[in-house]
Amino acid sequence: MRQILAVTKKEIRGYFGSLLAMIFLGTFIIAILFTFFSIELFFGRGIADVRPMFQWMPIILIFLIAALTMRLWSEEQHSGTIEVLLTLPTNRFKLVIGKFLAVIIMTSIALLLTLPLPIMVSLLGNLDWGPVFGGYLASLLMASAYAAIGLFVSSRSDNQIVSLIVTVLLGGLFYLIGTDSFTGLFTGSAVEILRAIGTGSRFESIERGVIDLRDLIYYLSLCAIFLTLNIISIDSQRWSKGQKNYRNNQLRTMSLIMANLVLINVWLYPLQGLRLDLTAQKEFTISQTTEDLVSNLQEPLTIRAYISEKTHPLLSPLAPQINDMLREYEIASGGQIETEIIDPLQDVEAETEANQSYGIQPTPFQIAGRNESSIVNAYFDILVRYGDQSVVLGLQDLIETSNSSSGMTVQLKNLEYSLTSAIKKVVYGFQSIDSILSAMLKPVNLTLFISQSLLPENEIEIANMVIQAANNIQEQSNSKLVFSIIDPDTQDTAISRQQLIETYGIEPYPVALFSNDSYFFHLLLENDDQSQIIYPPTTANEAEVRTSIESALKRTASGFLKVVGFWVPPSEVTQDMFGNYSQPLSTYNIIQQQLGENYEMQAIDLSKGYIPDNIDVFLLVAPENLTEIGQFAVDQYLMRGGSVIVALSNYKLELDQINGYLAISPINNGINPLLENYGISIPNELVMDSQNAPFPVLVNRNVGTSQVQEIQAIQYPYFVDVRQDGMDDENMIVSDLATVSMNWASPVTINADKNKDRKTTVLLSSSAGSWLTTNTSIQPDYETYPETGFENGTAFSSYPLAVLVEGKFGSFFTDKIIPSINTTNEDGTTTTNAAASSVIEQSSENARLIVFGSAAFIDDVPLQLSANLTQDYYLNNLLLMQNAVDWSVEDTDLLLIRSRGRATRVLASLTEDQMTGWEIGTYIICGLLLIAIYSFWQYQKRKIQPISISQTLEKAVKREVDHE
Repeated sequence: MRQILAVTKKEIRGYFGSLLAMIFLGTFIIAILFTFFSIELFFGRGIADVRPMFQWMPIILIFLIAALTMRLWSEEQHSGTIEVLLTLPTNRFKLVIGKFLAVIIMTSIALLLTLPLPIMVSLLGNLDWGPVFGGYLASLLMASAYAAIGLFVSSRSDNQIVSLIVTVLLGGLFYLIGTDSFTGLFTGSAVEILRAIGTGSRFESIERGVIDLRDLIYYLSLCAIFLTLNIISIDSQRWSKGQKNYRNNQLRTMSLIMANLVLINVWLYPLQGLRLDLTAQKEFTISQTTEDLVSNLQEPLTIRAYISEKTHPLLSPLAPQINDMLREYEIASGGQIETEIIDPLQDVEAETEANQSYGIQPTPFQIAGRNESSIVNAYFDILVRYGDQSVVLGLQDLIETSNSSSGMTVQLKNLEYSLTSAIKKVVYGFQSIDSILSAMLKPVNLTLFISQSLLPENEIEIANMVIQAANNIQEQSNSKLVFSIIDPDTQDTAISRQQLIETYGIEPYPVALFSNDSYFFHLLLENDDQSQIIYPPTTANEAEVRTSIESALKRTASGFLKVVGFWVPPSEVTQDMFGNYSQPLSTYNIIQQQLGENYEMQAIDLSKGYIPDNIDVFLLVAPENLTEIGQFAVDQYLMRGGSVIVALSNYKLELDQINGYLAISPINNGINPLLENYGISIPNELVMDSQNAPFPVLVNRNVGTSQVQEIQAIQYPYFVDVRQDGMDDENMIVSDLATVSMNWASPVTINADKNKDRKTTVLLSSSAGSWLTTNTSIQPDYETYPETGFENGTAFSSYPLAVLVEGKFGSFFTDKIIPSINTTNEDGTTTTNAAASSVIEQSSENARLIVFGSAAFIDDVPLQLSANLTQDYYLNNLLLMQNAVDWSVEDTDLLLIRSRGRATRVLASLTEDQMTGWEIGTYIICGLLLIAIYSFWQYQKRKIQPISISQTLEKAVKREVDHE
């Protein structure tokens, strides 16, 4: 080891003995910083990661390593010192390893100089250090492979320039082989082979934060192969013609070593699971939630990936990642999941089945070749099938694209979330009521509480129907459901009136208006530690009775597919009094589509005055002029222990027909009186925040004496940028979100007195630099306010923008007349009936109410406009509503998986001057580090007497001989 270190020290002294080290390291760090800040536009991206640095690292390292290795053997040959080295009593292996370590040490110093970048990013945002560690490890491994290549090339020439050029070409070839632009020229298994050989494709795997044993072995093998070739190259210079046997033995031994290294990589390549996920949220490892789901499958489940071998070059690298993930699902399921990847274009029967049975069609891609462009129809879909249920994940469900200075990049979305949600949908959609009951470990108790002596005559038939339906379900359940009837008004009853009211929160109905007598007519479903109150229908309908019981059973069964009832403004074309047709500007199709991936979506007609019992959570979006009937429907659903999510605004988004601007106008949403009864108030004011999200608007720019209209992305104070310090870190709805944009939001105030017996949580709050305004002019006015385009506030404070209330609620319709519904009969006459026979005056403890002071944060128009600038707010706004729905139905499994994959780490809000300051400061710190390293070496150099390499090696050999 002393001999190896002697060679290493000699080479490092050679670098620092002149300005070579300063030139190499200075050029490297300038190239890194320039690409990071100027080419990849770090501050423009606004994401707290250092991937732009590592994306350019493979290319920059090629030139750095070529410069460091070009002289190591070439100079020895050119100056004649190679003969001295070869005659020394040391082995060739030690000489090669000594020079190799010198290059690695210099590379490590170069990488050390880049540390100020991730440190700066961690100060400006929530940096995930896992991929950073992976990136540095990948850089060091790649540098080792390049160093071995460079040393071998240098040993074959006495010209440093030739060594430099050949090393760059050879290193560039290994990098190019695995890139998308090169593999796009090939199809089929050739693409996978090329990516397995390429250093760049292997680098990407480790750089994302996944340490795969196959990638480590690959780099170490490549390094060992070229170091072996280097040893042969050096040793061959002293071979004579009479050493034929020795030469053949050396070549044979070295060939066997290299062949074994190649075979090890071939043997390891199909193996999966030999990896370590370093990311903070374990984004590339299936979660415990997924393992629990797939390990309890009762029947085999099939996951089939339809992926064409000849496809778009940007999609080809994603196929191995899908294959690895599917393999993990197979392992976790214990063999219950069967996975396969097929190319329908090469299997006629498979393509026919995909088209006819599952509606899977190929996607046309335009591919630009070297001499022509063509259209390729390719498949990129995944089918999840369980029994007679199936879900297809298409291209839009699987990938996401982004643009950078290096071009468009395509990557998989959260693949685990997509697959697990699809599996959950087919598994629980396949289950029937009988299968749910049979899978339960304990019987379910269904109890009918009925005051038989006080029951009104018009409800006797309904009661008989309820009893009949419950008995039928009990008979079919194989003793898994126990039905019983209890009259709380009789003597020796098992449960008294007072117990029903206090323990279960069940309130009796009045026998008649202003009557002192009351009766019970309620069903209670108890499943282990969960209970669900079922309110019988108002008409004698057996199907409706059975649906109510089955819906309650589903809600208490763990993980069953839930039903989201929703009301959004109608999107039909309307006609005004002048005969002009117009289409509403605000639509909410994107959020409905997102929620529809995991829930059964059911539109609710509030004009009927009733929200069905099978609705697990009700979503009310942008209500306008909500009628009393609609208020009654929402109120009574909440009183039945339901979960209500309200996204509302006191203003409506519209289009200024004269100027073509976006505008808002005040409206009466009709829900405010209801919310005020629950202790929540929303004033007719808008929150403006100095911490805001950008928004593209039409701006007038003065050009001489005329004005030019252009679209600019401006800081828009009406788009409140809520960061993690404005979120409740203990609530799962927002705890894992990095940022959301609350658009044209109003403050949401909680009345402490009315909510003293309920649990209240402020989910979102604006920053301390916020103010309120009643100005409905949402277009910037740079003539009046040249700096920001908007009037600055005076009274700054933080305002709540979303709240959560849990517990018992009192009805808005207590002591009020029940609203009536007009029904048109077949003969054209109109019948007026009350919306219900009685009012539920108080809810159970399970009632939940979430109120967002904005509806525009999930409006299609602002979402699409924001997506043109950045995907962050677009994705996180949708995730916020998805999380709220998941939490409301207590379906937190998917919530956790989604949060693992979609957390966007954004930078703190910075001014232009602050960005410039951080950039210049990073340049200065890196420069000072470089000077400090060089000065330290010079200081150490003065303390050491110069000594030749031959003397150093001779002393090292002598010490080893004496020691022996």
